[in-house]
Amino acid sequence: MAHEHNHEEDRYITLVDENGDEQLFEILFTFDSDEYEKSYVFFYPVGANEDEEDEIDILTYAYIPTEDGGFGELMEIETEEEWDMVEEVFNTFNEEQEE
Repeated sequence: MAHEHNHEEDRYITLVDENGDEQLFEILFTFDSDEYEKSYVFFYPVGANEDEEDEIDILTYAYIPTEDGGFGELMEIETEEEWDMVEEVFNTFNEEQEE
């Protein structure tokens, strides 16, 4: 059975809050960490980048990819060391985007 992969859909992720409401987010980027044996995803609410004056809240979660390449369950980042690593990757990403 063939698996169709739509890259346009891969740019978005839907989260369901505690009230069962769905919110659509656009994925900024993902990366893998061999040290923590996890992958990480950075994303922000769809439409948030339309008003350049407001600061965009970027959410970051860890995940272990599923066999089909999906995100699986998103996990909160728990340790200060792991946050430091994630912030360093994000800062490098921002510097590269500004160049």
